[in-house]
Amino acid sequence: MPRDPVGGSVAEIWLADAAASPMRRVPSVEAIAGVGLAGDRYALGGGTWAQYPDLEKQVTLIDRSDVAAVAAETSSSITTGDTRRNVVTTGVDLPALVGRWFTVGDVLLFGMKRCPPCTHLERLTGVKLVKAIVHRGGINAAVFAGGTVAEGSPVRAVSEEEAIGRGAPTGADRPVPRIVG
Repeated sequence: MPRDPVGGSVAEIWLADAAASPMRRVPSVEAIAGVGLAGDRYALGGGTWAQYPDLEKQVTLIDRSDVAAVAAETSSSITTGDTRRNVVTTGVDLPALVGRWFTVGDVLLFGMKRCPPCTHLERLTGVKLVKAIVHRGGINAAVFAGGTVAEGSPVRAVSEEEAIGRGAPTGADRPVPRIVG
C-alpha cells in the first residue's frame, strides 16, 4: 500500500513504564497535551532520552512497512514493539509530517523531528540495525490537544487553519521542527 502524508491509520500502540523496560501493547491510550501518552516513560518523567526537549519526546511514531523493511534488510525478526516507538502506523509517510500539524483520531500533534536510530536500540534488541533504520526510524511529535488514541484511529495531516481552530499555538508560540539529517 502506498504511504500518504494525508491519511493512514494506527495499527498498534506501545508503552513502557521506565527507560529500557519492556514495551507493552495497549489497544488505546490517553494523549495528554504538553505531556505525551499516559503511562509511558516520557510522560512519567523518565526514559533514556528524558533530557531532550519536552516537545521532542512526547510521542514517537513509526510505520509498520518501515519495520518490515528493516527486519528484511537485517535478516532479523525485529518487531514493531522492538523499535520502542509508541504508535505504529500503516499507510502514512511519517517524515512528510515533520513541521506539520496532524491528527491521530481527535488528538492534535505537531511533527517535531525525525526519530533517528541509536545504539541504545541495538543494545536492547541485539540487532545491528542503525544503518538499516537510519531513514526509517519514524518521527517524534508533540501533543497539543489531547484525547484518546486507539488502534484503528485515522492519521491525517491538517491545515494550519484547522490546527488553530483546535487550539494550536500561533506566532512566536508555534512549535519549530528540528531537522535531523
